[in-house]
Amino acid sequence: MESVLPVPTNATLYRIRRIQAITIAWMSAETVVSLSAAWMAHSPALLAFGGDSAIELLSAVVVYWRFRSKWNGDQTERLAARITGCLLFTLGAFVALVAALALLGHREVRPSLLGIAVLSVAAVGMPLLARQKRRLSALTASAALRADAAESALCGYLSIIALGGLVANAFWGITWADPVAALCLLPLIGREGGQALKGRPCDCC
Repeated sequence: MESVLPVPTNATLYRIRRIQAITIAWMSAETVVSLSAAWMAHSPALLAFGGDSAIELLSAVVVYWRFRSKWNGDQTERLAARITGCLLFTLGAFVALVAALALLGHREVRPSLLGIAVLSVAAVGMPLLARQKRRLSALTASAALRADAAESALCGYLSIIALGGLVANAFWGITWADPVAALCLLPLIGREGGQALKGRPCDCC
């Protein structure tokens, strides 16, 4: 039996669209800056973070579309949730690949003040965005929005991990710290993706 999703109020819809628009603008800038910094510094951690930012951008666009379209109950919600879930699994595969290459490779990573700056901003801002999205997802029972909140939270986690990796490499020469920590996030990414594909709002993260 299909569940009946609550119909959001106009005020709730406005708040969701606004926070998704902020996310889209933020992620667009973050993707360009972090990938540019990754290219200049030869940094796998920044490359993974830039890829995460690109996935988060796509996810934010999907959820924005979902709440701009005419409310169509479970059908629209499930489609948006599945797309977002697939993006989460894509993110997991990307992080795993980059982390493995970092552990196996021997490419020298250069210090990156630009990378440290963008990671510091993300470490503060993304958890705040994720918290607001979780609150709004609770009002709408939206698995798609909940999954997008998880991606925002993961972006914050990855920024902290990547920042720690850049600092550890710059000051102590510990090149393996951030790829190992990034691999530890994969179970969380998989769980969030699975919940989204099933069309259920998740209670984790």
